[in-house]
Formats: sequence, C-alpha cells, structure tokens
Amino acid sequence: MTPSASGTRSPGLVLFALAIGAFAIGTTEFATMSLLPYFAQTLGIDAPTAGHVISAYALGVVVGAPLITVAAARLPRRALLLWLMGSFALFNGLCAFAPTYEWMIVLRFLSGLPHGAYFGIASLVAVSLVPENRRTQAVGRMFLGLTVSTIIGVPMANWLGHAVGWRWGFALVAATGLLTVLLISLFAPATPADPKASPLRELSALRHAQVWMTLGIGAIGFGGLFAVYTYLADILLEVTQVAPSTLPLVLAVFGIGMTIGNLIIPKFADRALMPTAGAILLFSATSLVIFTFSIDSLWTITPAVFLVGIGGALGTVLQTRLMDVAQNAQGLAAALNHSAFNTANALGPLLAGLALSHGYGWHAPGWVGALLALGGFVLWAISVAMDRQRNTLQQAT
Repeated sequence: MTPSASGTRSPGLVLFALAIGAFAIGTTEFATMSLLPYFAQTLGIDAPTAGHVISAYALGVVVGAPLITVAAARLPRRALLLWLMGSFALFNGLCAFAPTYEWMIVLRFLSGLPHGAYFGIASLVAVSLVPENRRTQAVGRMFLGLTVSTIIGVPMANWLGHAVGWRWGFALVAATGLLTVLLISLFAPATPADPKASPLRELSALRHAQVWMTLGIGAIGFGGLFAVYTYLADILLEVTQVAPSTLPLVLAVFGIGMTIGNLIIPKFADRALMPTAGAILLFSATSLVIFTFSIDSLWTITPAVFLVGIGGALGTVLQTRLMDVAQNAQGLAAALNHSAFNTANALGPLLAGLALSHGYGWHAPGWVGALLALGGFVLWAISVAMDRQRNTLQQAT
C-alpha cells in the first residue's frame, strides 16, 4: 500500500509511532524483571514469589490479546491503537502506586491486557505500508522499539529503581505510553474499518492447525529466553557478584543483541521464513547452554547475554508466519503471537523458579531455557513436516 493510499505522509513516521508504543511495552515487560530485586524487598516477598508478578502480566497478555482483538474486530485500526495504548499507560501509571503485593499482581494483570492486541494490530498496519517481499522487515522495524527498549528503557528504569525507587520505572512507562497516543493520533493512517471484519471471521483463525503449531513454537521455544532474563539481575548480583550500578550495562548488552537480531534476521526470513525460525531456535538452545557455563564471571556472562538476546528475533519471524497461515483472520493470529510469547513469559520463569526453589542453584535457569528452546524446535520440525505433507497432497491432486 502506498503512503497516499494509506492516508499518511510517510510509512517511516507510522512505523516510528508504532515503534514508540513497542518501546513502552518492551520497557515495562523487561524492566519489571530487572526491578524484581527492588520491589521484592519493598513488598516483603522473596525472588520466586516476586516472579509471580511477571507471570501476572504475561497472563494479562494471554487473556487480553484474543478477547480484545475479537471484540474490537469492526473498529478502525487507529482508534483501536489509541484505546489500547491509553489503557496501557493508565494501568502502568497505577502500578507506580501499588501499596501491596496483591495490588501489584492485579495491576500487572490489567497492564498486560492491551499488550498482545496492540502488537497484533500494529503489525497489520506495518505490513500494509510495504511490498509483499518486505513484510517481515516492516514488522522488524516496528519491533525495534521493543528491542531498543532493552538498551535504553530497561537500563533507565533499572537505574531509576536503584537511584530513586522502583516506582519511577513504571512512571517512565506510563509517560512513554502517553507519548505513543500522541504520535499515533498524528501519524497513523485514518483508514476505515474493514467492512468484512467480524468477530466470527477473526475466530476462524483457530480452525487452522498451523496457527496452533506456530503458537506452540512461540510458547515453548521462547520460554528459554524468559527463563534466563527473569533471573538475570539476581544471577548477576548473587553469583557474578557485580555492583548494582553494573546491572544496566549488562541489560543493555542483552538489548543490543535483540536489536541486531531484529535488524539482520528478518532479511533472511523474507527469503526463507521457516528455515530461519528453525535456525533461531537451535541458536537459542546453544546460547542458553553457553550462558549456563558463563555466570561466574562478568567477562564471560556478558557475551553470553548478547547471544541470548539475538534469539529474541524469533518473535518477528513467527509474527509473519502467523499472518501467512491464518488466511483471512490475520488480526487475531497476529495478536495471539503475543499471547504465545507471554505464555512463554509465564512458563519460563515458572519452571526456572521451580528449579531454584528445589535447590538446583542459579545455573538452573540456563538449563531450563535450553530445554524449552529445544522443545520449540521439535514443534517447528512437526510444523515443517505438516507443510510438506500438505504440499505433497496438493501436487498429487
């Protein structure tokens, strides 16, 4: 779709506005993990219990993505994006005032509700601005907001948490969400809702087996990254024994890995989508094993964290895959991608936390993560086999 057809001055401005929203979401999602030691102390809970706050946000994404996307199927995309980001800013702002652990759980759940629907609709807007052979790159440009948040937003929130209190980290997110509302209102195309759109058409995505397989790849395979990242701050403080002021630097290295991955890997995915996804899963499993053996020294854990971050490009690749296999129900499929990844965000920390609670030590998150990445690769292999079988049957007929 050309800029004139989409009713906007520049696709670049639209992608920038969408990326700022991704920046806000990425900051709250990842910074909460890095702030875990601080709010755990304030709220009087231990690290494994504080991990439930992470899972509450992820559960909100899992629940909100399909419900909001289906219910709002007939709304114009810009209006929906504005509503989603406004709600996101509100609930993150309220997190800054959470007085107890119980309130924090509730508010983090509510904060997660707009997450998946925002990324799903934003992805559809992004791909509508570019030719067919650059779809994954357009999604990757929008996702750069999320990856850059791990370089700038997360370290800034972590610094705020250390310097003036963890509540300011959530205030930063709320302010960025409000900025996104302004930018989307200025630059996003004011296209009318699709007259053929309906909740039933969106729900038709669930009829496709490959939609479920792709969601499974994300839910299992991406859990490895979250298993490690959730407890990275604790590992750095307890095992590597770095100074608190060093945490933002290592977290920024993780973000640099994610950013480089999202700049380079989509170019390969636009040529060979599923082979790229399989390669990322194997790369992630390998990097998570390397991480397991690297945690005793800052000089070894830092490059390992960089490698783990590169594996974050899996989200961009699977986003395009879902839009391919969902046919006419791309909105729900694109949103469910983030339900899958936040299932991973819940599953990875949960399993790693169980391993820690049973006394397996701080090496356990890396091993748990590697097994989850390999589990995702098994599902990827099944999905590829299903594609080949379908193609063979089509050729036979």
